[in-house]
Amino acid sequence: MRPERAVIDTGPIVALFDNSDKFHPNSLDFIKENDRRLYTTLPVITEVMFLLDFNVNAQSDFLLWIYSGAMEIPDLRQDDFKRIPQLMKKYRNLPMDFADASVVLACENLETKYVATLDKDFNIYRYQDRHPFRNIFITD
Repeated sequence: MRPERAVIDTGPIVALFDNSDKFHPNSLDFIKENDRRLYTTLPVITEVMFLLDFNVNAQSDFLLWIYSGAMEIPDLRQDDFKRIPQLMKKYRNLPMDFADASVVLACENLETKYVATLDKDFNIYRYQDRHPFRNIFITD
């Protein structure tokens, strides 16, 4: 039986590699306690690198963490560039950005409703257009 899958968004990753982030302790706990296989997307990685641009060591640590196998990165396929704008258009009032759309798409492609995120918009987004996501990142 394969382990449950979850897609991790930008916020928890940035908090993990930024000691000054108020969610840093939550991110450390999450990574230590998580038993799901983690996935993320190239748009999320790009966003994380941008937000960690204050510290090249944090960026390097993040990339080495990926290299160590902490997460898998599913490929974006040609057809995904049709689905992403559909999602962004559907949630344009929030608005949904490219990274968030890629997380929703990854969940659809991986057939999981589990996300790890700080983004409250995932309370509104729907998995395969009808089911709520389950945020496994606890901030309480």
